[in-house]
Amino acid sequence: MLLHSWIKISSILGMEGGKAKSKFTRICVFCGSNSGHRKIFSDAALELGNEMVERKINLVYGGGSVGLMGLISRTVYAGDCHVLGVIPKALMPHEISGESVGEVRTVLDMHERKAAMAREADAFIALPGGYGTMEELLEMITWAQLGIHKKPVGLLNVDGYYNSLLALFDNGVQEGFIKPGAREIVVSAPTAKELMIKMEQYAPSHEHIASHESWQMEQLCEYPSKDNSR
Repeated sequence: MLLHSWIKISSILGMEGGKAKSKFTRICVFCGSNSGHRKIFSDAALELGNEMVERKINLVYGGGSVGLMGLISRTVYAGDCHVLGVIPKALMPHEISGESVGEVRTVLDMHERKAAMAREADAFIALPGGYGTMEELLEMITWAQLGIHKKPVGLLNVDGYYNSLLALFDNGVQEGFIKPGAREIVVSAPTAKELMIKMEQYAPSHEHIASHESWQMEQLCEYPSKDNSR
């Protein structure tokens, strides 16, 4: 009787072997090829990696072995989860130092990189990073708004690193450039555990600009072609 009750409670809570069972199989993490000046950013990358390992979530990322990319990829790989790195050939000398971990897939350009990462992942998380990290994050937010995907987009706001960006989004709503529903696309939290819980509970509520079915990811992977890149 007690065993039956425990099994029932475990199934309700989504627990497996005493650990939280995630609805995500693979999460794409955008992060910097630098570690930042403060240890708190490296600690956050390790925390996120360990949280993913605990939940048996595989990693999709930018393929680098340096900075925060290197930290999270090694952490997830050491936890016996699959790691897929997607990197343009031109960046390999700059973002890979020494031996890489897991599977490394080389692509021709940045657009192909983002399309491949988006296709492979069930959700997206941005750690602190620079222009590249923010550009990747904003593109996934835009794709969600357009209806290209319905996947959660999370922002790990370590020690308020992204406070100014979140305030900019809020100002965009106040000034009429971002719809209130679209503002809800971005899920943010200061810790990996809190962020993962929020993303597990996320359900799209915003109105898509175009229907999800009208978009074809295969077409996105082919853009820009020779005909439309001029």
